[in-house]
Amino acid sequence: MDAGKQVATRLIGLQISGKPVAVYMSKSKEAIISFLGINYSGNFYVPLDVKSPPSRVNSILQVLESDIVITDTDHYEQLQEFCTKEIVEIEDLIQNGKIDEAAIQSVIEKKIDTDPIYSIFTSGSTGTPKGVVISHRGVIDYIDWAVRTFKIDETTIIGNQAPFYFDNSTLDIYLMYATGATLVIIPDDLYIFPAKLIDHLNENKVNFVFWVPFVLINVANLNIFASKKPEYLRDVFFAGEVMPNKHLNYWRKHLPDCRYANLYGPTEITVDCTYYIVEREFSDEESLPIGFPCRNSDILILTEKGEVATVKEQGELCVRGSSLALGYYNDWEKTRQAFTQNPLNKHYPELIYHTGDLVYTNERGEIIYVGRKDSQIKHNGYRIELGEIETAVLGTQLVDLCCVVYDFKNKQIVLFYVAKADLVLGDFRKLMLTFVPKYMLPTRMIKINSMPVNANGKINRLQLSKSLNE
Repeated sequence: MDAGKQVATRLIGLQISGKPVAVYMSKSKEAIISFLGINYSGNFYVPLDVKSPPSRVNSILQVLESDIVITDTDHYEQLQEFCTKEIVEIEDLIQNGKIDEAAIQSVIEKKIDTDPIYSIFTSGSTGTPKGVVISHRGVIDYIDWAVRTFKIDETTIIGNQAPFYFDNSTLDIYLMYATGATLVIIPDDLYIFPAKLIDHLNENKVNFVFWVPFVLINVANLNIFASKKPEYLRDVFFAGEVMPNKHLNYWRKHLPDCRYANLYGPTEITVDCTYYIVEREFSDEESLPIGFPCRNSDILILTEKGEVATVKEQGELCVRGSSLALGYYNDWEKTRQAFTQNPLNKHYPELIYHTGDLVYTNERGEIIYVGRKDSQIKHNGYRIELGEIETAVLGTQLVDLCCVVYDFKNKQIVLFYVAKADLVLGDFRKLMLTFVPKYMLPTRMIKINSMPVNANGKINRLQLSKSLNE
């Protein structure tokens, strides 16, 4: 905490207040110190992915119009090569040890709960990432719900998997703040070797994880529990994409005493708005419910007519409550499109967020996720706009026309393209990585002679998607 106050003291001295401060460093203790110091100084933090192409990082910085970027010694030279903002090293911010308690307290007293606490940038359909601005109120509400619902306390040892630029990390970080729980930052390379990952969990006595399903699926597919098991694990939570019951049943079979919880929610509603504690049995083919609304979050399942969907009738999941984001930073148009007046309330202003996810309630009252209603997907836990990938593909100048669809059955990003010559995989991937992160690369590429169009003259994405299963 003292290190965070040292960072705050320096930022206050630089007269930076109420602004976004970008943090460009790997997942680390120093990154969390930066976040804490930025909040203490009356600003809000914006985690950046050090593995993203410089062009993408720069596009985020342009949207932010921030004054400085905080980094560490390991990434200073890397950032300096392309960043025109003032760069400050975290080591420099904390080395003098000065803390101005009076200045920090003065700043804190002026803050209110609707002020921003952080902004996380998600993929944008036009090629420009969107900065979701989350308030202190949203995080406080979410963490208070999580602590009470799941009885988290100082004995909890959290095994962090989510990158800090991914909103799942909010639960890990703020549970630590709220309860005094221990946060173990697991090295990213261990997720490639599940056996070593289990060893790491045991060495650190990790008893709580909140991971993307991809990691749990990988452990199940490799049958790791046949040789070793996490000895201390008692809570296995997951979110970010659909968790197949086939793989969850493997975990439940080998670790029957663990508590399993499926959490759901987009970044725009402060991480999660529904949850489902898995207590009954499911066959491998069944869909796992996303459950019920979190406390103080109201879920509206609306039809295309803006009416409440009946049982088993599909509709778009919309959310109202304190958890809603403040909007998209420096993007009023997208904010107005996603956050609209509640059509069920004709009497006073009340915003709801349109998730773009299709769901329905079953006869048990459980919410069942169906899929996306637009081109945004969740792949390996990341929210991705397919349009951003298409923009990057065209930016390579290697194709004449392209369309990117998602193969939900095989969990693949599929690129259909029209070009004079076949794409050379190695050269294409190398060039694409200058535009988008690795997790956004197409996993399958299909060359076609011409792009199908519908009656409106638009690319017929549905026809292309259907062709994958023919």
